[in-house]
Amino acid sequence: MAKVHVKRGDRVYVLRGEEKGKSGRILRVLPKENRVIVDGLNMVKKHTRPTQTNTQGGIIDSPAPMDASNVMLICPHCEKRTRVSRQRGPNGLVRICKNENCGRPID
Repeated sequence: MAKVHVKRGDRVYVLRGEEKGKSGRILRVLPKENRVIVDGLNMVKKHTRPTQTNTQGGIIDSPAPMDASNVMLICPHCEKRTRVSRQRGPNGLVRICKNENCGRPID
């Protein structure tokens, strides 16, 4: 299982693919597949049949997973794209912004 550099709720910037240059919030992290689901990005159309809960059925847009290496974290303090370092703190590992002028903890 790979260690992923982002967590649920983080704002990320997409580096590669059709959604390149867009940003959004992480809805879900899938560490076993090294993938993330970003809100409103990488949308796919899913055909659903009518059920008791969804009597209409039809075509539904839903976000699909993308590789975690294709996204870069946006620091909540400096609002810039950043790499992440990990340092051991009193409450366990803490992610740190790698930008020159920031260097503040993200978590």
